[in-house]
Amino acid sequence: MVNYSEIFSEQGMDYQTYRALIDQLLLEGKATGDVTYDLHYTKMNVQRMNRVDKTISLTEELTSTVAGLKDNYKFLVITEGWCGDAAQIVPVFNKIAVASLGKIDLRFVLRDKNLPLIDAHLTNGGRAIPVLIVLNPSADQVLATWGPRPQILQELLKEWKKETTEMPILAEKLHGWYAKDKTLTTQEGLNDLLKGLEG
Repeated sequence: MVNYSEIFSEQGMDYQTYRALIDQLLLEGKATGDVTYDLHYTKMNVQRMNRVDKTISLTEELTSTVAGLKDNYKFLVITEGWCGDAAQIVPVFNKIAVASLGKIDLRFVLRDKNLPLIDAHLTNGGRAIPVLIVLNPSADQVLATWGPRPQILQELLKEWKKETTEMPILAEKLHGWYAKDKTLTTQEGLNDLLKGLEG
């Protein structure tokens, strides 16, 4: 049984702490994961997160939904610094939390340090991340989940994997899609999620 409240309060990091951890590990020649190739991906992901942080602005619709939130929520995000999807998406979670003016309390935990948690939220049997778990204010009840990427991209990835299983090619297609989309589809999905919670 997963103790969401304990994970949220004892292991959860805010966005600045999560970003600082990744930066500190890189200085030490490490990544949040245990394998050396994670370093290469982590370096690129820091650049991606920096870019999304600088360029993202929430859509009018999402801004309105966040401003109109009646209830408070805890957002628990399962992620890793080496994950490309996470790099494109976690800055969006942060932007939403900041815009909520305290209605959303956002925390990040590392997947590989929380295997029982990710195993309770598998995607097609895999430990795909990031996964957003929306909890009630006392963090003891799961209200909704979202992830590991927008649904349309999930479908595209399935198609691309029929053509190739080479990770560099898949990563190029994936990040090309994110670059063109400019977080709009991610925002749309998260807007629907929030409206569903309040509905």
